[in-house]
Amino acid sequence: MLFLLLFCLDVSNSSAQQDASSAGSTGKLSTSELRLATFDLDVTPPVGSMMAYDPVRRNDELGLRCKGIVIFGSGQPIVLCAVDWIGISNGAHDEFRKVLAGAAKTDVANVAVHTLHQHDAPRCDFTAEQLLHHVGATDLGPFESSHQRQTLVRLGEVVRDRIQNARRVTHVGFGTAIVDKVASNRRLMGPDGKVYATRYTTCRDPKMRAEPIGTIDPELSCLVFYEGDLPIVSLTYYACHPQSYYRTGVPSPDFPGIARIIRSQDTPEAMHVHFNGAGGNIGAGKYNDGDKANRLVLAARVAEAMASAFESVRRFPVEANDVRWATQSVALPAAPHLNETELRAALQSPSPEVVQNVPADLAWLLRCKSGHRVDLGCLSIGDIRVLHMPGELFVEYQLAAKAMRKDLSVAMAAYGDYGPGYIGTEIAYGQGGYETSTRASRVAPSVEKQLIAAMEKLLDVGPSSTKESR
Repeated sequence: MLFLLLFCLDVSNSSAQQDASSAGSTGKLSTSELRLATFDLDVTPPVGSMMAYDPVRRNDELGLRCKGIVIFGSGQPIVLCAVDWIGISNGAHDEFRKVLAGAAKTDVANVAVHTLHQHDAPRCDFTAEQLLHHVGATDLGPFESSHQRQTLVRLGEVVRDRIQNARRVTHVGFGTAIVDKVASNRRLMGPDGKVYATRYTTCRDPKMRAEPIGTIDPELSCLVFYEGDLPIVSLTYYACHPQSYYRTGVPSPDFPGIARIIRSQDTPEAMHVHFNGAGGNIGAGKYNDGDKANRLVLAARVAEAMASAFESVRRFPVEANDVRWATQSVALPAAPHLNETELRAALQSPSPEVVQNVPADLAWLLRCKSGHRVDLGCLSIGDIRVLHMPGELFVEYQLAAKAMRKDLSVAMAAYGDYGPGYIGTEIAYGQGGYETSTRASRVAPSVEKQLIAAMEKLLDVGPSSTKESR
């Protein structure tokens, strides 16, 4: 039914940082009225501007969105934002957080910005853009950021306007559902324990599609805020690379965005915001042979799970003092293959091939050398925990978080700061494969220990972790 519904959609209606070993920062809202504002902005790039891989040649009915919420109580507001772009990195990620913090009158530490990682969409990295300017590059490729900077101005304006209409929150609910026949692990392992092939999201090889699903998290989570019986906003979380096909020159929210549109038609009284989970090593390749019709098939399956999770929600009354936001800041280790001298030398001849990767590599390395720390966040509401994580995180991190606190309802949003690229598990770096190659990952294998330690602190893992934590 959802698949058929898609064809009749009217889509036009459419801070002080701390060491990872420290306790982190925690903001608890004191007892008062809990309120929530939503924001939604069209962030589709104009014709002629550059996306991650190609310039925009045409804009169609399905545009790209920047959606989010601002949670208010008597303490610091919390801002959660999801953008239909491939990634927001380094200085650009900092700037998005600063603009949202300024508009919501809160601290930057209370702002989480994520992308959904669609591939026919822009990337955004002001640090890489600056490095290209410094060497006199005339073609900035995907790092030309005129549209992205204009988006920031409009985003601040929209958020300042929307917070004037914040609504009272009386209840919160959490539900889950299994997504059928969408996700599969991309890393196909041989008998020697090494990756013998990558099953990308489009996979035309029938033998690779016939391989087992592999390690995934099939669960889609749904967090809903209510005013009385009326849902205000539904936040969903699911781990999977979001592209069914790309390199079309036409910006597209792809199948997760189309699923979100379906839900907005099914339940128009609520705004629908989707976050990509830890889907770095997950894609739809087992179920997608490249037929373009599969985009709608995958979208319908995700939308079906979104609807089921929404219907399964367990509602409970909530006050401002039931809500907490905590952070752990981590200095992620730069990958050993990143060499500043070699990267700077390569930038002196900024060919299109060099521009595609080298500025982002150097930008991340310089951030690491400067002592930059990445914020991991955790939203706590009653027995609900939502972790906010950086990079193209492997699904094992999401599964580990859920295993840490089986007594809680745990969800995860990844693709925060896109600077580190893929973030694998320690063992994965010795197994080969694209995701942990020097082309794809900018962090060292020791990253796992740091992230797991920070996640344990955010989830309050310890002797008391078998009881409810407020």
